[in-house]
Amino acid sequence: MTENTLEIDAARADAFAAAYPVRPVPAEGPVDTRPICETPGTAGPGGRLDPLWKAVVRYTRTRGNDIHLPISVAYAERLCHAYPAADRELVLVATLLHDTGWARVDESRILSEGFTGDWRKAQIRYEHEHQGCLVAREVLPGLGYSDEFVGRVTAIIEGHDTRHVAYSLEDALMRDADRLWRFDRAGIALASSWFKMDPSTYADRLAAEIVPELITAAAVEMATADLARSNALLQTGVLR
Repeated sequence: MTENTLEIDAARADAFAAAYPVRPVPAEGPVDTRPICETPGTAGPGGRLDPLWKAVVRYTRTRGNDIHLPISVAYAERLCHAYPAADRELVLVATLLHDTGWARVDESRILSEGFTGDWRKAQIRYEHEHQGCLVAREVLPGLGYSDEFVGRVTAIIEGHDTRHVAYSLEDALMRDADRLWRFDRAGIALASSWFKMDPSTYADRLAAEIVPELITAAAVEMATADLARSNALLQTGVLR
């Protein structure tokens, strides 16, 4: 990464922070905190993003992405209702594609490197971001997306795990959607095993570490409601 690139990225982060100085960013529209399974997104089966789902299905079979990505997209759609100023198509497409790169890295390294120690800085996380950008550049033009749109998608995917700041509202919504799925019972069941934690310990981590990372107030509301339901269902107060 060149010095000029770093300066541009810093300027983008500063511009977003200036446009949305209150954190978490207050919602502009309604916030739906019902269980995510009650409202599958229009991006799901029969939806307008079906061609994209079909184009990347082979990239969803690694690391549980065939569970993670659809649930994250459903959360992304809810977040777009809460923040109607965002470019909805950009948020949904970036969320759908953001982790497809895991299918192109050494699968044996995913859990051993990407979910242990200081996992946010693991080299394999940079690799999966880069590969996700390559997937986006390969599949989106053939589905009619413009080069300009593809560039905006890859700008979000690049660094979605390893960057500490968001560059735009769309970037922020994708990041929050990527985290929100973990609070649902399906997310806890799957992700707790990646980190070799029991559900109670993982739920504690969500409350202590992940909620403070959420950028939008709508995401905080959704996470709080989901975590309360998951704790009750999984008996985390007893099974610890």
